[in-house]
Amino acid sequence: MDVALPMTALVVLICLGMPIAYALGVTGAVGAAMAIGWMPTLGVLQTTPYRTAANFLLSTIPLFILMAELLARSSIVRNLYRMCFLWLGHIRGGLALAAVAASTGFAALAGSSTAAAAAMARISVPEMRRYGYDDRLAVGTVAVAGTLSIMIPPSLGLIIYGVLTETSIGSLFMAGVIPGILTAFGYVTVILLWVKRRPEIAPAAPKVPRAERVASIRPVWPAAVLVGLVLGGIYSGAITATEAAAVGAMGALIIGIGWGGLRRSEFAEALRHTLRSTAMIFAIVIGAMIFGYYLAATRAPQELIEWVGTLPLPAWGILLVIVLIYLVLGFFIDQLAIIILTLPLTFPLVMSLGYDPIWFGIIVTKTAEIGLITPPLGMNVFVAASASNTRVETGFKGVMPFLIGEFVVLGLLIALPELSLWLPGLIAY
Repeated sequence: MDVALPMTALVVLICLGMPIAYALGVTGAVGAAMAIGWMPTLGVLQTTPYRTAANFLLSTIPLFILMAELLARSSIVRNLYRMCFLWLGHIRGGLALAAVAASTGFAALAGSSTAAAAAMARISVPEMRRYGYDDRLAVGTVAVAGTLSIMIPPSLGLIIYGVLTETSIGSLFMAGVIPGILTAFGYVTVILLWVKRRPEIAPAAPKVPRAERVASIRPVWPAAVLVGLVLGGIYSGAITATEAAAVGAMGALIIGIGWGGLRRSEFAEALRHTLRSTAMIFAIVIGAMIFGYYLAATRAPQELIEWVGTLPLPAWGILLVIVLIYLVLGFFIDQLAIIILTLPLTFPLVMSLGYDPIWFGIIVTKTAEIGLITPPLGMNVFVAASASNTRVETGFKGVMPFLIGEFVVLGLLIALPELSLWLPGLIAY
């Protein structure tokens, strides 16, 4: 069965602006009909939406999104940034460092990178402007720091990867901790080198008394407790990832009302954003499943594996080609859509080369993280620029220095799989 026509149609439909979920569903249905006939394809179309959406593990997605939206609209994120600001602001570039530190903390509370970028842009960029920071540094820092939420657990990208590949989500969450922290240190390094070269873009703020800095820790203790309940419960094996998502959403609601000043209008807005994001993700997953039936009918993954086996390339060379493809796709397509679209082809291929599925999940997620800040799509840059009333061009200029650090970290994760696999190896799931 020739797969060229449906695959070409998929690319054309995406380029014409059709939503990726519909493009996947349409081309998958037509391709399946060409391969196995219309009657079996109608059976697939009848059963796939329910069977896909009824997957119990997918319930983690709306719950973690709701957790992120509730926290982003309460004062918890503001208190978290204020604490980091008071402790780091007196250092040259300290407000940018505070944004990275606060985003790292927020990433441990929520798996939505766009929610993290939007919340931090509204809070930290005005402060950086007030102290004379260059907009490129301010918006660029917020945009890249928001991507930590796609790597540091709980991460929607890792959840979807785990569901599609039947890989332990708990192990994936553990695997994302060290790469996430390493990425945060990479951002810190870029900021320090940038402000050392150009001190005028990041003046130091006045140092505050120690007592005030210590007092700033008190308002964020509910968030620390929530992190302990969610991630501690998963890592200890006391609760599953799905149960942890429910605990996180309920905890975020309690914290938002009790300590975060969450109003009824903000709660309603959080629900609307959660419903919109969940519907988009589920539609893409259903479309990808239909497209996956088509690929299975054509034996395209198996034929790809057989063809790659004949190439005069070592396993690591083929892996680098796959990573490069992911990076290029990240320039043009939404990151979660890339993961869903490509895994039916790339995952069997990488497994046939003998690589670890957990490690490959971290590599795929890392490439998705980079795609969130690369033009022309760069969703986090658009979100951060919009939330801070900044030109998008300024945001993209600001993220360029950070891309160097991103590629260094990606290289380390590829060269040293132990960075991803050490923590999961401590606990058997």
